[in-house]
Amino acid sequence: MSAGPAGRGQGRKQPWGNVRPFSIKTKLGALVVVSVLITTGLSVIAVHTKTELRFITVFSMIATLLITQFVAHSLTAPLDDMNAVARSISHGDYTRRVRESRRDELGDLAQTINVMADELEAQDRQRKELVANVSHELRTPIAGLRAVLENIVDGVTEADPETMRTALKQTERLGRLVETLLDLSRLDNGVVPLKKRRFEVWPYLSGVLKEANMVASARASMTSGSGGHTRTDVHLHLDVSPPELAAHADPERIHQVVANLIDNAVKHSPPHGRVTVRARQGAEPESLELEVLDEGPGIPRTEWHRVFERFNRGNVNRPHGPGSDGGTGLGLAIARWAVDLHGGRIGVAESERGCRILITLPGPSSVPS
Repeated sequence: MSAGPAGRGQGRKQPWGNVRPFSIKTKLGALVVVSVLITTGLSVIAVHTKTELRFITVFSMIATLLITQFVAHSLTAPLDDMNAVARSISHGDYTRRVRESRRDELGDLAQTINVMADELEAQDRQRKELVANVSHELRTPIAGLRAVLENIVDGVTEADPETMRTALKQTERLGRLVETLLDLSRLDNGVVPLKKRRFEVWPYLSGVLKEANMVASARASMTSGSGGHTRTDVHLHLDVSPPELAAHADPERIHQVVANLIDNAVKHSPPHGRVTVRARQGAEPESLELEVLDEGPGIPRTEWHRVFERFNRGNVNRPHGPGSDGGTGLGLAIARWAVDLHGGRIGVAESERGCRILITLPGPSSVPS
């Protein structure tokens, strides 16, 4: 999910491919031709000036060696530079780059090394961010749970139902975070098989919305700060047309996508706002177009490419409504990978108000790439 990882290396110039006016083969061929011309020219001069052949041979060898040395230096110098950069990369320094001033095979190799360095640098940065963010996310519920248990052990509070509910809330939040990370890991490794089947969209999405409302009511009654959908003031609306609309996908994974999008939309909704889940027929038989719209502050266009990155929570002012602690920033990343498993597309779309997430799922005849 890694805007993820997708897009790294974009914007760099593409390799020259087969169009190399100054390729290494051309240079070596030119070296041979120049050497032959020098030798021939000196031989002609020797015939006309009656110069001894041994002098001509010496001059020819010297000229050829000088030209060969020049060409060899032009070929080995960038290789030394690439070797130095490769050594730096092997030691964990991803900041160095190879100069890309050549228009031959070595120039293509230099560009490939630089793209590889960009990829490794981005992955190293994501790894560090993942460790830091996971540590931060785990620290909060663990610290809360520890505080509750310490108070009980020290006799500050009693193990009454209210105190145990507080401990349970922190345990549930910790469990949800671990489950989310495991889901994301499975999706990354491609070990989650798709169980695609045909289903009716209206009753299916209606059940998803009812479940979201039930979970929100249950959590709100416990005054949970778990970061899930705990708000009950936001109205969920379903719009399916035509009513008999059918789709072909993995219901379990699509449930995960829609639930995460609803959760995110509710968090960003204003008090007594409205979240709409809209379903329409796609371009192919049993393909599906899903939209989730809210009435919140929306997402700046400059942030559209980062919405589905892991641990991204957005930069809008006061992005989360009352009753939300901001979540983990993993829900949208999981939604993206679940849609990718289907070979579909997910992204932020234009909207007059709030945020509009558009999902396109292919029909049964499409094979995910």
